[in-house]
Amino acid sequence: MSDKQHSPKIWLSAPHMGGAEQSFVEEAFATNWVAPLGPHVDGFEADLSIFLGRDRHVTALSSGTAALHLALILLGVDRGDEVICQSMTFSASANPIGYLGATPVFVDSETDTWNMSPDLLEKAIRDRQAKGKKIKAIIPVHLYGMPARMDRIQAIAQHYGIPIVEDAAEALGSTLKGRQMGTLGDLSILSFNGNKIITTSGGGALVSGDAGWIKRARYLATQARDPAPHYEHSVLGYNYRMSNICAGIGRGQMQVLEDRVLQRRANFAFYYDWLAGVPGFSFQPEAEGAYSNRWLTTILVDPACSPGGVTREDLRLALAADNIESRPLWKPMHRQPVFEGCPFYGDGTADRLFEQGLCLPSGTSLTPGDLERVRAVLLKLFQTNTISTP
Repeated sequence: MSDKQHSPKIWLSAPHMGGAEQSFVEEAFATNWVAPLGPHVDGFEADLSIFLGRDRHVTALSSGTAALHLALILLGVDRGDEVICQSMTFSASANPIGYLGATPVFVDSETDTWNMSPDLLEKAIRDRQAKGKKIKAIIPVHLYGMPARMDRIQAIAQHYGIPIVEDAAEALGSTLKGRQMGTLGDLSILSFNGNKIITTSGGGALVSGDAGWIKRARYLATQARDPAPHYEHSVLGYNYRMSNICAGIGRGQMQVLEDRVLQRRANFAFYYDWLAGVPGFSFQPEAEGAYSNRWLTTILVDPACSPGGVTREDLRLALAADNIESRPLWKPMHRQPVFEGCPFYGDGTADRLFEQGLCLPSGTSLTPGDLERVRAVLLKLFQTNTISTP
């Protein structure tokens, strides 16, 4: 039997229950509120609103992708329109643009945050407008929990009169100058997928300071059923609402959210304390005024400087051989076959991040022994090279 078969799996970012979730779920069963909607959905929305700020209105949905889709519908995105989207992100940030027959326009990252470059954003807007294109929204993403440079992005969006759909799927609990991520867009989205900092098993939320938009989103998300004793529908609707059981899990998770942020940041500190001194290794920077939840600890490995020319892929394969999950950074959207031919404004930053970037195990259920096991694998990879590691 191989060492890999003997070694227990270390996951990249496993779900981590806090203890109270089961009582909320049991209550849902005891009261027979197992269908979509119910008191836990209302309670979860209220919990999120309190955490984000009482001026935020929230609707709980089946996924972050559903939230993005509804956000674009609310903004009137239609066939022939264009939506500017960060290229360095998961495909769910861009897919809803295609659902509506619009065209994504991809913008490269900046080196300071790895998020949407404000300079290239403005370049893209000017060029698209000069070509007579109608830009209906901008989708910046807080990559791996790191706040984007929202002050500049907001100023540019306001100058050109383009609304922002803030993709905070990975960034619940992160802040920028004291403001919570998920509160900096005209519309903002959250995700509670199983690998996120808190989870509802699957789910998401749409957030806005505009109560009217959230009311409209709830209507659309419940099959757009009109008030009537029978089923009456005037517009196309969607089955996008969160179930009462999933919301119960979310209510329990909200009780440990702040602890989970601290635990993720402690994981980052562990990796940083011994890897930051290794030649060729660097980490996603935390810009001034930003506080990242460090959802995933991410590193760059430059083989031109690393010990023995070690690459990101060397690290990934070494970890996989010991049954430890790691993952390359997101492959940029402008490199995805499904978006071939879409406009892109860039300088090669996202391409470099993808080629050199790796996500390390970052879950809040990692034990000190798990982290030491990750370190041991990497140290073994370095041992044939002349290197001094902390």
